[in-house]
Amino acid sequence: MSKAVAIIQARMGSTRLPGKVLLDLAGRPLIAWSVDRLRRARTIDQVVVATTTRPADNAIESVCALHGWPCFRGSEDDVLDRYYQAALAHHADTVVRVTADCPLVEPEIVDRVLETLLDSRLALDYASNVLPPRTFPRGLDVEVMRFAALERAWTEDRNPACREHVTPYLYRHPELFRLQGIFHTPDLSHHRWTVDTLEDLALIRTICDYLGGDRFSWRDILAAFDEHPEWVDINRHVTQKQS
Repeated sequence: MSKAVAIIQARMGSTRLPGKVLLDLAGRPLIAWSVDRLRRARTIDQVVVATTTRPADNAIESVCALHGWPCFRGSEDDVLDRYYQAALAHHADTVVRVTADCPLVEPEIVDRVLETLLDSRLALDYASNVLPPRTFPRGLDVEVMRFAALERAWTEDRNPACREHVTPYLYRHPELFRLQGIFHTPDLSHHRWTVDTLEDLALIRTICDYLGGDRFSWRDILAAFDEHPEWVDINRHVTQKQS
């Protein structure tokens, strides 16, 4: 039986907002939102946190131990190796890549992307909602790949800059891998629901305080923005770091 493992990459060493993955969001660390929301995806069999071996990331391992979350520790810079080793250790047939600075990751979208990958009629190696043109809010990013594709990238990719970002070898070699993008109409890519700065965190806290709890969906968030269009201004000026 095929096993789908969601691997959340997390580290304390963010350049713009150090320690962000353990910052408080409605009484819980940011990363807890990612873990709990991923666990609600129907298609996910296991959620694993993948952090680094740096001493600063002992704090992440401790939080994982406190909550009973599987935690894998590996290379800080070679994140492709960290993913591969974590997938190998947890016997993944399919790997879902999510980052810990996306606390509003949406189970519905995770299921849609993973089900697209597993559609036997398509015979895909990789599917995501971040292939151009991006149409989903930033912060709902999901990449899904077969373990065999991840292993091939791990074996063949010799570019340290690409290995730091895990998947470029896959989507930059469409002659080697069968790729599929998942898109949304209308284009919602102007929304920014990820956490890289204090302004980003302020917006996420505003959303969570307004909606209450964590059982709301991304559609509830969009409805809240319809009622409060001024929220877009909270982090409008923040630019995304380039891969």
